[in-house]
Amino acid sequence: MEFRKSSYSATESHCVEVADSPQVSAVRDTKHRHLGALIFSSPEWRAFLDAAKRDAF
Repeated sequence: MEFRKSSYSATESHCVEVADSPQVSAVRDTKHRHLGALIFSSPEWRAFLDAAKRDAF
């Protein structure tokens, strides 16, 4: 999986990286990559993103 920095991180020091594949998505802390990543199935990740968008503001 290839990780990319979240576009919402911009120049902030608290950055998150995300990697996607057809079956799973992974999230990790940019500053602590050595600690690994949280892995979510595609349906779990979609549910999280949908909830975050609904409750964003």
